[in-house]
Amino acid sequence: MQFFTSVLNRVTQEDGSLPGEPLGTFLGIVYFVVIPTALFVLISVVVAFSTIDRKKKNSSTLTRIE
Repeated sequence: MQFFTSVLNRVTQEDGSLPGEPLGTFLGIVYFVVIPTALFVLISVVVAFSTIDRKKKNSSTLTRIE
């Protein structure tokens, strides 16, 4: 069974591609869970602050249209 697995790996790889070191569990969680979540929260906060209504200044004399 191991022979077939190694042959299958050699057939499915592209020429010149060598797999690198495996990614550890901690780095996997950081790269694929923590960083995307932090980016989502950061973008959400920026959008929320940019859409908040500004304080309306009472300097305008036009209050209604006749």
